[in-house]
Amino acid sequence: MANSLQQFELVVRRARSVTEARSEPAGGSHPFDDRNIHTRLQNISKKLFDDGHYALATFEAYKLLDKEVSAMAKLSESGVKLMMKAFSEQSPLIRLTNMTSTSEKDEQEGYKFIFSGSVMAIRNPRGHEFGVRESPTECLDHLSLASLLLRRLESAKK
Repeated sequence: MANSLQQFELVVRRARSVTEARSEPAGGSHPFDDRNIHTRLQNISKKLFDDGHYALATFEAYKLLDKEVSAMAKLSESGVKLMMKAFSEQSPLIRLTNMTSTSEKDEQEGYKFIFSGSVMAIRNPRGHEFGVRESPTECLDHLSLASLLLRRLESAKK
């Protein structure tokens, strides 16, 4: 009986991944194009997404973001600690604004929390827990945020 249940669960899991797989509209556009996912993120996440590995597609994208911040800030840390140091409004290693007005300082601080929060809430569970499941829509939402952050990083003040 237990073996039959295990076989049934396996069939259901496989069927779910097939039915959740992306479907292209008549025009043939990919959801990554519809969401304007950053090209660099597409390079590492698109095949994973297309194969139904949504949580892994998200995880890989946020690892890339972490590595980019680490390289730009010239720090060996990663994760929340890295983001808090790199975007500190007191002495930023990566300046996202000119930091001349209160508003610009607030924006820098806000992005510090968005970067660190995305690592804490999105990347970390996928890196430290087993079996994290994600829908295609959740994955696209996470990749959209990662795209925004990567583009913001690319436009940072040197």
